[in-house]
Amino acid sequence: MSTDQSLTQPAFRPKQIYEQVADQIRQSIADSTYAAGSRLPSERDLATRLKVSRPAVREAIGALQNEGLVITRHGSGTYVLAQDGTPPHLPSPASEADYSPISALEVRLLLEPAIARLAARKATRDPLAERYLAQMAEVKDITDVHQQALWSECDRKFHHRLALMTGDALIAKMADEIEQTMAQPLWNRLRDDGIYDAERIQLYAAEHRLIYEAIVTGDEQAAAFYVEGHLKRVKRDISSLE
Repeated sequence: MSTDQSLTQPAFRPKQIYEQVADQIRQSIADSTYAAGSRLPSERDLATRLKVSRPAVREAIGALQNEGLVITRHGSGTYVLAQDGTPPHLPSPASEADYSPISALEVRLLLEPAIARLAARKATRDPLAERYLAQMAEVKDITDVHQQALWSECDRKFHHRLALMTGDALIAKMADEIEQTMAQPLWNRLRDDGIYDAERIQLYAAEHRLIYEAIVTGDEQAAAFYVEGHLKRVKRDISSLE
């Protein structure tokens, strides 16, 4: 291989844990260890068998849901779907898998409390952030696909606006990457499965409001505290459905 050719090859990236778990479950479906219509073992059992964390199993199941291989029914479990001859939506070998939502949240827990502190130093109101807050407060039925899409967009853009409120160009660029991660299918799948009742979205909306008011009143400590608490709650909610 010439030097020029080697430079054009995609960079090697080791598979994330959830991708490896999804590969193993996918193979077990292919060889009928888990037959069509059967219920997968619980997330806890799969985590024990595969010697991984439950959040990694939850992410793997979310990826398999997006591929059309399984379906999760709240309060019942995850079932293997029968294939009608149409190939499932398998990820292309050349495409990059979505980032692990749990890993993304861990990164956000490192960054966003500090971002909230910096934004609080400016203590400036933001009309767009307030618009997103108002729109999220209007969502009453998270099971409605249109309201779900509205919530998703406003949630993503609200957190992005908090970064822009710092006035720092580098932080804004980092926020662009975070927003793109929050738009990935696996993030959407786990978020939608984890946030499926009115009480939960009302709680999230209240937490968003607390974060914003702490920032615009210049309370750095409260802003960081509320962001950290909110992200920890989101992480718990999407880590497991059981």
